[in-house]
Amino acid sequence: MFWTRLISGIVLIILAVITLWFGGYVTGVVTMLLSLIGVFELMRVYKVEQKIPGIIAYIWTVLYYVILMAGRKEFIMPVLVTYMLMVLAIYVFTFPKYHDKEIMATFFSFYYVSVMLSYVYQLRTMDDGGYFIVLVFLCSWGNDTLAYCFGRLFGKHKMSPVLSPKKSVEGLVGGILGAGVLGLLYGLWFNQYVHEINNLPVIFLVICAVGALPAVVGDLAASAIKRNNEVKDYGKLIPGHGGVMDRFDSMIFTAPIIFYLMQIML
Repeated sequence: MFWTRLISGIVLIILAVITLWFGGYVTGVVTMLLSLIGVFELMRVYKVEQKIPGIIAYIWTVLYYVILMAGRKEFIMPVLVTYMLMVLAIYVFTFPKYHDKEIMATFFSFYYVSVMLSYVYQLRTMDDGGYFIVLVFLCSWGNDTLAYCFGRLFGKHKMSPVLSPKKSVEGLVGGILGAGVLGLLYGLWFNQYVHEINNLPVIFLVICAVGALPAVVGDLAASAIKRNNEVKDYGKLIPGHGGVMDRFDSMIFTAPIIFYLMQIML
């Protein structure tokens, strides 16, 4: 299991680097495909992945990304509103075919996965976005790795004993501080190439430290859904890691936080 997880993790990193290096439509299309898979995995938990509400979620995911990649952000809110109206229309006009839990799962899957994960693409499209997108990985994967190391070395107090018994308060603090240090180091390196922005290392430190906290929430939220529905993994797409929702659960929360922090601080 260790070697399978390691190899698939290396392959995943290589694919991520290639995807984000090209940017533009390449990043947009790949992010859209990941969103579609994530929506499918989440809706499968609630047994609606092959029903009409699920199909609507897939169609609106594609529509949402097409509008993003076309640069027509003025149509984003109409897409979000019409999605809600469409799903509710299906609910009322086919009543009582679908339970309210299935309809709420349809809403949740689209907004939770497609909309939130789209900020990876939106961050990449910013000026110098190819450099800024690294912060997402430092916050999510960096925080996860450092939290695990600190937890193994110093963990004594359980953070969430029922939901995730192996996670500790010491690991949480270590992950946040570690992500901040990674941001600081990355800012010191990046500062050699960008002179228009003052205090860049400090800005990256703050962004990574702040962004690490929602990464933990995203990880635990995905775990809570699995626990509530007695699901071990969301999928088997990534050997040793599970599905898209298993691997990108923290990034779903981190990407929009970093995007807006960048907008505010820069």
